[in-house]
Amino acid sequence: MKKVNKKIFIPAGNEPGSHTCMAIWRLPRGSKTPLRVTGFLIDTWVMFKRCLIISMRNPETLLTATLIPFCLILLFGTVFGSISDVGDYNYIDFIVPGIIFQSIAQASQYSAMNVAADMTKGIIDRFRCMSISKSAVLIGHTGAGVIRGIISNIIIVATAPILGFRPQAGPGGWLLVIVLLLLINITFTLIAVLCGTISKSVEGATGLLFPLFILPFVSSGFAPVDTMPGSVGWFASIQPMTPMIDSLRALTLDLPLGNSLWFSFAWCIVLSIVCFAMAMWTFNRK
Repeated sequence: MKKVNKKIFIPAGNEPGSHTCMAIWRLPRGSKTPLRVTGFLIDTWVMFKRCLIISMRNPETLLTATLIPFCLILLFGTVFGSISDVGDYNYIDFIVPGIIFQSIAQASQYSAMNVAADMTKGIIDRFRCMSISKSAVLIGHTGAGVIRGIISNIIIVATAPILGFRPQAGPGGWLLVIVLLLLINITFTLIAVLCGTISKSVEGATGLLFPLFILPFVSSGFAPVDTMPGSVGWFASIQPMTPMIDSLRALTLDLPLGNSLWFSFAWCIVLSIVCFAMAMWTFNRK
């Protein structure tokens, strides 16, 4: 088996001439498949670390992704909770899944911004000159975005009891919550990565993600679907966020799941595959 024989330095920042670099050992041309797979994994790991370093340089992004949803819990729970009709539910318990979606959307916004910055500031052109897997760049951004989203979710779930959230899930229910949140974070981050590759500017990337902030409000996140007027209720019942939010609510409150969990998994898998394929196609064309 051939040994790695080439060392390349990857800039950790978006700025041209960034002095913070990470080293990656590359494989020689003509390597066998196991070595190529190893090279892809190394590329992906290095790109993932690079994106995490960028995130650590901007801790306010995680603070914003957590603070805004927390303020929404406070706002909806105290101002609108007394006038909202959600049946036998405590309104805080009812809206926490929708708030979690807001936190994921906030966290994914920075994935779109980082990808757009890479695409527009020349760093991607530098990567193209190196023997680096193209998909590793996008997978690295996706992995870092998922980490940001999961951290934001954990903070929301940990602090929501202060405002009255009382989950009833057992160990099995929490395990399913973790799996579902992981899939949702991957899906949202891939949508953000796609927006970042499409956009011609960092500002435009955030604008393309606007539907992710609106759709939770036009779903079962903050009001039962059957209380919405005709066309709005019909749209809320068929859009992908509704079964995901219903699944999270049922799992955290130990309620019957029905088919919502399977619909959630199906939506996440389909959207993830489509968004990643489109992001790679766009990335390769630019």
